[in-house]
Amino acid sequence: MDQRFIGDILLEQGSITADDIAEALAYQRETGTLIGQALLRLGAIAEEKLLSALSAQLSMDVLDPSAMPSGDDALSAAPAALDLPLRWLAAKEAVIWFASDASGTPDKEATGTTLILAARNPLDPALSERIEARFDGRIKRVLVSNRVLDAALARLHDVSARTAGEALTDAERLREMAEEAPVIDFVNALFEDAMRAGASDIHVEPFEHEFMVRLRIDGVLSRVQTQPRGRYDAVSSRIKLISGMDIAERRLPQDGRQSIRFAGEDVDLRVSSLPGAWGESLVLRLLRKRQELPTLEGLGLDGMARQNFDRMIREPNGVVLVTGPTGSGKSTTLYRALEQVNDGERKIITIEDPVEYDMAGVTQVQARADIGYSFARGLRAILRQDPDIIMIGEIRDGETARIAVQAALTGHLVFSTLHTNSALAAVERLTDLGVEPFLISASLRGLVAQRLLRRLCTACARPAGPADIRAAEALMAGTGHDGPRFPANLLKEEAVWKVPVGCPECRETGYTGRVAVFEAACIDGPLREAVARAAPARELEAAAREGGYLTLFEDAMLKARTGVTSVSEVLRVLATGADAAVTVEEGGA
Repeated sequence: MDQRFIGDILLEQGSITADDIAEALAYQRETGTLIGQALLRLGAIAEEKLLSALSAQLSMDVLDPSAMPSGDDALSAAPAALDLPLRWLAAKEAVIWFASDASGTPDKEATGTTLILAARNPLDPALSERIEARFDGRIKRVLVSNRVLDAALARLHDVSARTAGEALTDAERLREMAEEAPVIDFVNALFEDAMRAGASDIHVEPFEHEFMVRLRIDGVLSRVQTQPRGRYDAVSSRIKLISGMDIAERRLPQDGRQSIRFAGEDVDLRVSSLPGAWGESLVLRLLRKRQELPTLEGLGLDGMARQNFDRMIREPNGVVLVTGPTGSGKSTTLYRALEQVNDGERKIITIEDPVEYDMAGVTQVQARADIGYSFARGLRAILRQDPDIIMIGEIRDGETARIAVQAALTGHLVFSTLHTNSALAAVERLTDLGVEPFLISASLRGLVAQRLLRRLCTACARPAGPADIRAAEALMAGTGHDGPRFPANLLKEEAVWKVPVGCPECRETGYTGRVAVFEAACIDGPLREAVARAAPARELEAAAREGGYLTLFEDAMLKARTGVTSVSEVLRVLATGADAAVTVEEGGA
């Protein structure tokens, strides 16, 4: 056993700093908690690193989560056999069970000679003394993650409460429960799991007998755990507390935001609550402050779309719009555009909600709808600051749209986002917002639409079979209103169709990371004239084609053709109408 303090071990490993230790010691003096738990609750270290260091220090194994007994009977059998009250074990934050072997696997008949002890502090003298007085066989102490232990303790508490006929929750104790150590540790573990998995959002959803935690990873939700419903009020109160929301209000939707620190990383947290039949559904968005923006090449912007994009952002004035649904990467594209034009000779001001990335040399303004500081109001103030380039987080209403157009007509270059299904649909959307077609034609310089597709995992993706290839080529041939639209130079390279398989590296999904697909159109020549006379969508597309315009679906199929993504992923995100008529059976012979 390593006799050094765990703080010193972690400091030597470079896992924490001296300031972290000082802060944790101060927290320990106030709360009496273990130093390792203090470091976790302050967000100084990831639990995985802490457990690894404690395992080496104490010569204890870290329990595999699958070895924790899954049934209430297994958790209550050993305490009953040893005459140990469940309430006492819960107060000691410990669970015990008989095991058939030293690995910790539960003994279904509860007659094994090994007793497994998992606790927040497995070396607690009072805990050891009482258990050893009642059990003379082998006791194996193990380390366990807070998330796994808290789930077991919740089940133990449920069994104890049912036995005693007690109520599991008390609305008057919401704030007190939110400050309890197991609740703090559980919520911290949620954030740690989400950041380790690269999740963008955490969904915490209550149901009649349980609540579920799901993570959105690469745009797809996956369930990571379920917990007893009795724990939900404390967990939701903790989340609302750290995000600055009203804990007592559970009848109305709320929004909260806060800057927090987890596992040594600073994170902007945005929380939304929505009252439902079984309680408030919570969605937490994580914005990492140290996250680096991908390059335009890394995003997937290439070919004619890249040429058009570079051209439109170099215009001296006008409006450039990036369209797409929430979470499609619009803000990232605009930030990269600002970096390209940020030459130090022009004044750049943004108004955003929220400010997602800090940019050197750019004045960034936070819109605050709750105090009446809207995009339109902020934009008027920005125009009095003598800007050259303006970025508006989103054009949401006619007033903002009209001010943006007027700013472009008076010599400013304006970047913004809009929610439409395609780039060219932005013209109709601006008209719906009350902007005249001739003003749209005069001010608009370029339109970009984008979506995010999952990238195939390079470790396990395999070549597509003949059936897959035939289906993919049929999709390529049918793209466009009048048949294929792909210029010959885009198809000169040999096709490399691939399909996902799944492996531990990609969490068995077949995909790791995401790539954007784009459609980009410069507003000039025939397209400008078509916009001015409010031509229908078919004419707008025909005019855009003359400038090398490709649709989102066409760009996505080109990326699938080179093995970046799969045809099934393209269809999942983009298939509509005729595009969905052709299906792909992955792994076809």
